[in-house]
Order: sequence, then structure tokens, then C-alpha cells
Amino acid sequence: MITSRPMSALRLDAPGSPLTLVQLPRPIAGPGEVLVRILAAGLNPLDTKIRAGQAAHARQPAPAVLGIDMSGTVEAVGEGVEGFAPGDAVYGMTGGVGGVQGSMAEFASVDARLLALAPSGLPLADAAALPLGFITAWEGLVDRAKIQAGQTVLVHGGAGGVGSMAVQLAVALGARVVATGSASQLATIAAMGATAIDRHEKDIEAIVNENTQGDGFDIVYDTLGGATLDASFVAARRYGGHVVSSLGWGTHALAPLSFRAATYSGVFTLMPLLTGNGREQHGHIMAEATRLADTGKLRPVLSAQRFRLADGNAALDLVESGRPAGKVIVTIH
Repeated sequence: MITSRPMSALRLDAPGSPLTLVQLPRPIAGPGEVLVRILAAGLNPLDTKIRAGQAAHARQPAPAVLGIDMSGTVEAVGEGVEGFAPGDAVYGMTGGVGGVQGSMAEFASVDARLLALAPSGLPLADAAALPLGFITAWEGLVDRAKIQAGQTVLVHGGAGGVGSMAVQLAVALGARVVATGSASQLATIAAMGATAIDRHEKDIEAIVNENTQGDGFDIVYDTLGGATLDASFVAARRYGGHVVSSLGWGTHALAPLSFRAATYSGVFTLMPLLTGNGREQHGHIMAEATRLADTGKLRPVLSAQRFRLADGNAALDLVESGRPAGKVIVTIH
């Protein structure tokens, strides 16, 4: 539902074109919704693919406001909403796909099931960097792989948006974590409590032998896809190892996994936004992120560069370049 009061937003008018700063009618909170005054949008590689028209699976037809992750304050609550009140600091993975308005706007009317109270121990703008990455990490490690304290976990891409969340979550849950990255990322990975491995220096056999005495890892979390996912299949522990991937979209031979009597799961975090089903689980997961952040066990890895709404195209360009050392934040208010 919308009103005649205006708000500023960045709109994608056609795939492959730059976003345009426009004035749009301000939404209001309908039943089951929360009107959020958006403080910050956290950008993801998927946002750049949607802008380029290369993400049909996201089902975000133009014209559209992009931005999957957000943080802000509650402006108003709709009928039937409990647990949120005006002035509350909130965050979540709330739109930008499935025809739902994204976070690169001053306001959004959000399904309350997708939201959680934001961590008090983080700047609210920084919290916008957590949702998609943390939800993807949680769904892989907790919901799919059923991680247990004392297990050994290998995370490929341990300094990335999903990888850094997976490393911190696994460490917080009592696992022994090994994570791969480039040479420039090793200090960041080590600071999160993992054994850091230069993925250009050691092959998968060496990583398995040096860190598991050749037995393989209880859980392997692949965030890179392609050849890395293929290598993950031979890194899983025999009789019960589990491989999880957030980028398992190619064609892969499963024989190495089968011969190890190990299992595989794919993670597709967009499903609740696309279908409307299971959205309350995303809110519960974000509440767990808040709990971990407030106990000092979860911190976003952030780009040093910050952007305003009017510079949203430059922010997306930086994400698309693959060069930012951390999540890119666009400050709205």
C-alpha cells in the first residue's frame, strides 16, 4: 500500500541500465507489515546481477527498487504485528527480489516475519551487512549440515560475505574451523578464529592431510562453486561427511562424494522471499545473529568505502568489480 507522500529511491528502469534517483510514493504498513525508515542498504553480488539482467532466478522485473539487505528504524506497524514498535532498530533480508521493493529507498513496508531487532553492540548501519550472508551460512551449517560442537569444518572463501558469516557461526557453535582465501585475506580469516589457508598455495589433498590427518572434514561449506565445489566432494569425511554449497549451480560429478558415503546440500536463500513461505524462519535466524553479535561472536567484514543513496551506482560498480575487502554499505538516511 502507498500514500501520496514522496520518498527518494534508486530505481532500475531497464536491465543493463544505471539506476535512476527518483521520487516515489511512500508506502504504508499493511496488515502484518512494518514500515521501516531505512538507514542503510547492504549490497550483494546478486544486486549487481539483477541490475545487469543476469539473474532470472531472482524474479525482479524492471522497473524495480533493488537492495536485498537493510537496517533501519520502525516508523509504524500494521494490523496484527506484534514484537515491534515505532522507534525500534530492526534489520533483515527484506526485498529486492520477487517483485518486492528493495532497500535502496528511504522507506519500505516489510513483512514483519522477515525482521528482527538489530544488535545493540553494532552501529545500526553496519548491521545491514549481515542478513543475506548470515542467513545463507545458518541454513547451510545448522539447517542442512546439523553442525555439532567439536566437528571439523572447512569453509571455502572464508573472507567473503557468506564465508565470513559461516566461519564465525561455526566457531561460535564450537567447531574447529579451517578456511581458505587469498593471501591478502588470511589475517582477516585468522582474526575470526579459523586456521587460514592460502587457496593458491595448497591443493585440497594437502589441506585435508594437514588438518584432518587425511580423514576429511565433517562439513565442507563451498561459497565459490565450480571447481571448488568439485574439490569439496573429496574433502568430506568418509561415512557421514557433508558438503554444503551456496553456488552449486553447475554440472558436477557426484561419484567422489558417493564413494566417500558422504552427502550434499544446496542452499537457496531467496526461496521465502520468492514464495512467501517460511519467512518466519528468516526472522528467527536474524534473531540468532543479534544474539551472537551482542555477545561479541559475530561482526561483519566491511568495505572501507561508504556511499550515499545518490551514489548507489558507484557502490554497485564496486561490488561488481570484486575488489571490495568486505560488504559495501549504502547509507540512505
